[in-house]
Amino acid sequence: MPAAPQPFPKPQQPVEEPELLQLGTAEDHPCLRADAARNRARLLEAAARLVAEHGAAGVTMEAVAAAASVGKGTVFRRFGDRNGLLLALLDHSEKKFQAALLGGPPPLGPGAPPVERLRAFGRALLCRSADELELQLAADPGADRRFSNAPRRFLRGHVTMLLRQAVPDADCELLALTLMGYLDPAAIHYLTKGCGMPVERLEAGWDDLVARVTCTEPPC
Repeated sequence: MPAAPQPFPKPQQPVEEPELLQLGTAEDHPCLRADAARNRARLLEAAARLVAEHGAAGVTMEAVAAAASVGKGTVFRRFGDRNGLLLALLDHSEKKFQAALLGGPPPLGPGAPPVERLRAFGRALLCRSADELELQLAADPGADRRFSNAPRRFLRGHVTMLLRQAVPDADCELLALTLMGYLDPAAIHYLTKGCGMPVERLEAGWDDLVARVTCTEPPC
């Protein structure tokens, strides 16, 4: 059994309002030279393949360099160390997910009723977590910052916003915290790996939970 992944560095402090978070370092500036940006994208794609095939514990700087057909020094210069590489990989995934919430097509993005968006949000996050579960677990900030780190606070803020639209008389902040507990990567790991539940059952459970919280009918 591979060794457990090393923990990530602590993320930045959270923001107050839901907005597209910049989770990476200053080196990840969007104005990178075209060749450097292509090189970085190729390295991240190689790392993502390795995570999918071998899990986060199997990702090394040497393996990523070989998979991307570049020298090991290139990987170290780009990401610093293994933790920096894994953080950049998760950062890339997080930004894509946030962009889909803020400006993607409905129902995940704007334009659909709040309950439909809430259902789509949970299903999309379940699928994302299932696809990169080891990476998500490796990035766990620990109990002291699990609810206050920037990415999870952004997601909880999004759920709170949708709940305020759907059930304005409820204590939406507490409800959002409860709903996000259902989508916690550690819980998903336990249910899928420990209990053998398929993701489809978790998706149906999410739909049922949303229906009960919002007093609406679950989708057929």
